[in-house]
Amino acid sequence: MDSLLPPELVDRARSVIEKNRTAGRRIAVAESCTGGLVSAALTEVPGSSAVFEAGYVTYANEAKMAALGVSEDVLDTFGAVSIATAWAMAKGALARSGADVAVAITGIAGPDGGSAAKPVGTVVFARAERGQGDDAIIADTKLFDAASGRSGIRLQAAVCALELLEP
Repeated sequence: MDSLLPPELVDRARSVIEKNRTAGRRIAVAESCTGGLVSAALTEVPGSSAVFEAGYVTYANEAKMAALGVSEDVLDTFGAVSIATAWAMAKGALARSGADVAVAITGIAGPDGGSAAKPVGTVVFARAERGQGDDAIIADTKLFDAASGRSGIRLQAAVCALELLEP
């Protein structure tokens, strides 16, 4: 298949589309550090419109608040790269779309912006499913190798987010 994106990313997106089509589920994505890469990968797959409901690229905190309903208190207290923010992003994407499942990604792709507590390569993911309570939202932090560079971190984060979208 002819694609602008790396084959590993498109192959994972194809699997996500096929499995969610079979499961009868629609999906949404809320992205920050991946800047739309997950949405782009999903839409590289022919027939993705049967599954892919919405993609939100909310890079700035103001966009997270306006588009996804992330509260200023959460951002001020925990920061943009936190489980609380990813959780709120996933919940907001689910609430603002007709999707059955939503995944959120927020992180520090570098080369700048890291700290001792949140070094470059820190990426937080959350997955929310319609009809499940808040306690069922899955959230996790991963530390990708900063030596892989900004593009490498973003690619690894996008692949991980796609894995979370599989039923």
